[in-house]
Amino acid sequence: MFDLDVSWDEYHQSIEQLAERIYQSEYEFNQIVCLARGGLRVGDILSRIFDRPLAILAASSYSGNGDRQRGKLAIASQITMTTERLGDRVLLVDDLVDSGVTLQQTTIWLRDLYPEIQALKTAVLWYKATSLYIPDYYISYLPNNPWIHQPFEKYDNYKLSTADRNCP
Repeated sequence: MFDLDVSWDEYHQSIEQLAERIYQSEYEFNQIVCLARGGLRVGDILSRIFDRPLAILAASSYSGNGDRQRGKLAIASQITMTTERLGDRVLLVDDLVDSGVTLQQTTIWLRDLYPEIQALKTAVLWYKATSLYIPDYYISYLPNNPWIHQPFEKYDNYKLSTADRNCP
């Protein structure tokens, strides 16, 4: 297994390519739901490009040293959104699909809680061969299952807490 190092330019270029792929498919969606944390930046940029409202669903299955240990999937109890209702044609975005569990379970979760959803498609930047879930849109298929080092991961090593400050 090798690692894949992604620069900010490559990262943003991949999001723009993903937007082009979605646009060319002619999928008409009225809501973007991004999975936090990895899908936040992807969802934000796609929301701006397509001028669609962005909803955020927190989901996590990684922890440990460098967030490299996969554990049980935890999904938030609700979505954060600024619209009154979730759209009926949804684009669910994340940064990558690794095992496929997160995308698979969140699509089920969304459909269960929001029966008004008539169409739901998924989009990621990286689709790993290890995934049992095939996203509708992706930029890079990775047959060798690399660990992806995204440019914002440098902030994982910046650990500040209120205990580190001299608060009055």
